Amino acid sequence: MAAPALVALAHGSRDPRSAATITALVDEVRAMRPDLRIEQAFLELSRPSFGTVVDRLVKAGHDEIVVVPLLLTEAYHAKVDVPSAIAEAQARHEGLKIRASSILGLEACFLEVLDVRMREALKAARVRELDALVLAAAGSSDSLANQAVARLARMWGQRHKLPVTAAFASAAPPATGEAVRQFRAQGRRHIAVASLFLAPGFLPDRAAELATEAGAIAVSDPLGAHPELARTILARYAVGAVELVPV
Repeated sequence: MAAPALVALAHGSRDPRSAATITALVDEVRAMRPDLRIEQAFLELSRPSFGTVVDRLVKAGHDEIVVVPLLLTEAYHAKVDVPSAIAEAQARHEGLKIRASSILGLEACFLEVLDVRMREALKAARVRELDALVLAAAGSSDSLANQAVARLARMWGQRHKLPVTAAFASAAPPATGEAVRQFRAQGRRHIAVASLFLAPGFLPDRAAELATEAGAIAVSDPLGAHPELARTILARYAVGAVELVPV
């Protein structure tokens, strides 16, 4: 029996850097599991669409698919958009089994990726001293999603024994610039901002712009293609594949 296909489902963006980053991340996953059929797809704004990828897999003979949503928080896209896309695809293909795994989420191991990106940013800015950090995320009207970011920020602060605050690019306060200014009002001058985004795009660019205007000494790139993220995608796939097995 062939293993279920894996579809890494990202949100999508008008910014071509976003799709390129997702492609690079999926290539990392393929390198780890060359035995699997692995495809990338997008909910909107980028191609290929989820429906197109599902049609392609069905045509190739796949009747089981595990979808791993490349989303960092359990907010609207995870709760509404992903189930809707799956229901629509299943309605078009009788007998097709599609299982959505848990979202990529915010794993503690992602702190390693944050550290890598931050070291890169500090090196580029020629900065060696830090006295505060800001963890910038997209933000959501879902308070639980924002609380998940705040928890990761606390873990990151404990890891480096530095004050860390979560900030958001939309839908929730504080904005990155406001978070930087709050630290500066406390007398802290060496404040760096980490981009808790999967890929480049409008929101991470805006968060970086506001942080820099407020006096941040460095802003890291988004998480991007990294083996820790690729391993997490495969872990989500493994659970989803088991759940497809009839009991």
